[in-house]
Amino acid sequence: MTLDVVAIEKLARPLIAAGQLEEAEALVRPYLASGSGPLALWRLLVDAIRPQGKIGEAQAIQEMLVAAVPGDYAMRFNLSETLLLQGHFDRGWREYHYRYSLPHTTIAERKVQRPRWDGRPIPGKTLLIHDEQGYGDTFQFLRMVAWARERSRARVILEINPESVSLAQRCVGFDELIVRGSLPPAFDVHCEMMSLPMVMGLKLEDLPGTGPYLSADPQRLAQWQQRLAGLPRPWVALVWAGRPTHFNDANRSLNLAQIAPLARPDVTFLSIQKGPAAAQAVSPPSGMSLVSLSDEIQDFEDTAAILSLADLLISVDSSPVHLAGALGRPAWVMLPFVPDWRWLLGRNDTPWYPDVRLFRQPLRGDWGGVMAAMAPELVRIVARQR
Repeated sequence: MTLDVVAIEKLARPLIAAGQLEEAEALVRPYLASGSGPLALWRLLVDAIRPQGKIGEAQAIQEMLVAAVPGDYAMRFNLSETLLLQGHFDRGWREYHYRYSLPHTTIAERKVQRPRWDGRPIPGKTLLIHDEQGYGDTFQFLRMVAWARERSRARVILEINPESVSLAQRCVGFDELIVRGSLPPAFDVHCEMMSLPMVMGLKLEDLPGTGPYLSADPQRLAQWQQRLAGLPRPWVALVWAGRPTHFNDANRSLNLAQIAPLARPDVTFLSIQKGPAAAQAVSPPSGMSLVSLSDEIQDFEDTAAILSLADLLISVDSSPVHLAGALGRPAWVMLPFVPDWRWLLGRNDTPWYPDVRLFRQPLRGDWGGVMAAMAPELVRIVARQR
């Protein structure tokens, strides 16, 4: 058959973007039936089949592409997420480092004229650990700062984003805390927070480690206890949408109306939703007692206090989940059929956080199946509260 790769891509990419994955796969596969073909079409095929849950085949193709073009850093990063999704941490963390070779992540890389720590003891030296990427990543990997200080036997400076710094002040494992954007004191080696798993050889069996490792501010706790005091329990904090600019937001976020099967008159839902989706709280599903706290939440300290008081958090894959997990608070996570790599596959718990449960789409796009699984569990929460 005649092969016009550009024309095929022009047809397949819109299908993939629209979630018409089977159609995109059917378009591309015939051109690769012989087992060979242009690399661009193999990339298309991966993008069409991985979100369908064909993880093993996707990995095999990614491995082939990486072997053929070792300098294809985007594919190496994609391979890292496929490996990590399956719990293959050893190589997964190594490939994950290629995140800094991608155009959209180079701005996050700290340009440091010092070597990266290699995981070995460096007594008498100073190690700078700096956070990166999203707030959820920071909350998830803060646990490793104390491990790094123990392993390195170094003096540890932790550099962290302004929004998380007050929470981090009550965390252990560092000798000095500075805000991202300030000039750090002298240091000998550095390490990105999400490169700590690579240099320290993090394994599944190392998780979750000692916890909880974050805590709420006592003053904020008192303020929110007073604010919520008159509301009937149980209190269930609720987040139904992630950050709209996230590349995978359409796959992980819901509308509040889709939460309707969880509505019960004997549960007080506390909306801690931020961003444009918070406006949906003015029209909650019928029968749902929903109190919107969104406009009253000024920062993560408020969120941490609410999560520390609530009986449960129900959330999509977003930063409050990681904050709840780091606080040791119970949370239920609503996950798409093929989730982000950190939630692994085929399990309803997570090694990262002992008090977090996972509710996965049984079929791609099937949020109704997620609600059907959670609803009877919520009944049990209410019964226990009584």
